Parts: sequence; structure tokens; C-alpha cells
Amino acid sequence: MKVYRLSELPASRASHVFGGIVPGAFISMGGVSFHSPGDLAHSDEERHVHGSEEIFVILQGKAVVHFDHGDEPIEAGDVMVIDPGENHHLESDRDDPCIVIWLDTGPERHASQTG
Repeated sequence: MKVYRLSELPASRASHVFGGIVPGAFISMGGVSFHSPGDLAHSDEERHVHGSEEIFVILQGKAVVHFDHGDEPIEAGDVMVIDPGENHHLESDRDDPCIVIWLDTGPERHASQTG
């Protein structure tokens, strides 16, 4: 896991703005999550992992991401890269709930962008 500030992302000549911090030629999947106060993402799963990096961009509010090795607070303007195989659960702040963009990158464009 690594945390960056949006304003500090390294310059990249890749096809997307996160090319300097994650592999993958394209943003291949993603969405926006509006979390309620105290919401715990994937609470029905003991382990929530991915086979590739996942990017969280915090647009508003605060959260804590729970990992097996401890907790990491994040807030608006933070970009978190979660490593492949890293168990994680995002918990939205009770007083300042978060809005999160989540993204995956890969070798192919999203299916809606292909002919």
C-alpha cells in the first residue's frame, strides 16, 4: 500500500494519469462510491483482495482503510494504491463520510471503449 496526494502524482507519459504509480496501459475498470457514515465496504467478506493494484481516489470526506498489518487513514485529495493480494476494507468516517473513486488498470481498455 502506498499513499500519494493528487497534487504530488509523478508525471507520466502513459495513457492515464496514474501511469507513474501503477502498471497497466489503461484504466480498465472503476466506479464512484458514496459511503454513508461509518459504512464498512465489503463487510460481508472476511478477506477482500484483488489480483492487481487497486487505486482509491478520495474526492470528499475521510476514511480508514483496514489492512492485516494495521489501519491507514485517508482523506480528500489522497490517492491510495493497494497492492495485489493485500486484504483491505474501507471504513467511511462517521462525521465526514467519504466519496471514493476506485480504479483498476490493465493491458486492455474497458469493454465499453472497444469496438
